[in-house]
Amino acid sequence: MTVDALTDVAGLRVGHETRTGGGWLTGTTVVLAPEGGAVAAVDVRGGGPGTKETDALDPRNLVQKVEAIVLTGGSAYGLDAASGVMAWLEEQRRGVRVGVDPAHVVPVVPAACVFDLGRGGDFRARPDAAFGRAAVEAAAASEPGAPVPQGCVGAGTGAAVGPVKGGIGTASTVLDSGITVAALVVANAAGSALDPETGALYGELWQGRVDYPQEKAHQAARLRLAEIAAKSAPPPLNTTLAVVATDADLSKAQAQKLAGTAHDGIARAVRPVHLLNDGDTVFALATGERPLAGHPLALNEILAAGADAVTRAIVRAVRAAESVDGPGGVWPSYGELYGSA
Repeated sequence: MTVDALTDVAGLRVGHETRTGGGWLTGTTVVLAPEGGAVAAVDVRGGGPGTKETDALDPRNLVQKVEAIVLTGGSAYGLDAASGVMAWLEEQRRGVRVGVDPAHVVPVVPAACVFDLGRGGDFRARPDAAFGRAAVEAAAASEPGAPVPQGCVGAGTGAAVGPVKGGIGTASTVLDSGITVAALVVANAAGSALDPETGALYGELWQGRVDYPQEKAHQAARLRLAEIAAKSAPPPLNTTLAVVATDADLSKAQAQKLAGTAHDGIARAVRPVHLLNDGDTVFALATGERPLAGHPLALNEILAAGADAVTRAIVRAVRAAESVDGPGGVWPSYGELYGSA
């Protein structure tokens, strides 16, 4: 049975650490690979990325597999969360072996951050190593194939997509070949997910399955957003992050192609995208449980499905988000503005 989430890729687990109130509005999300790791790659398109260990994922370089990926709030400060994940993995003796002693490992933990500084009211309230440890422990404690909490949790806690609240979203599909492709997204874009003419979500317009908001509701939403903009102008510093995963047997080069193509899924759901004040980063994971067909173009179906899953995940993130009205700013949810439309 599938749950339409990243965890439908067998062996992957997801854990969140979330903190709100008292100046906090941030968190960390960890994607934990099966023991022994998964083939990993990355593609960075935004002009202001905050990342760690992404060079290790270049297909030309040594490391072939990673045990975990960290997505975190806190901008560059929040990358400290990866240290907590590294410490936990070392205790489990999971990482790149660097000696005869099985305890001598170096966990390679790629990480990327979103900008949410000050959105809870305290600029210094940001994730640290303890957040990373809590999130990876939550992932390890979860059941295989468990549903993934969405909305304002983990790295999506303080996320915003343009003028509305963002968050975490996830989606998956099973191809006719039996291969699973899935995505988990932290939707936190400088651009907007809403069509300004109708209020519909771009990602749903692309899918061709949308109930347009009533004109009266759309006009009320535009007025509400204009009032908020007149009162506050938060810095347009954002970043959308994604992990796209499959149980197919991919090389690092093929995984890198998957990460690159998956950015198309962001571009369908957010406009404009990949700006200088975004740090848009997509990681790809391949667990290698299912072989590809014997011809080079067999990868195409996985590439297309990865981008589709990212679009659906962004729509889910925006729909699952809850409004925030606090000392750090006001971000109404899509549900507040448009109801169930």
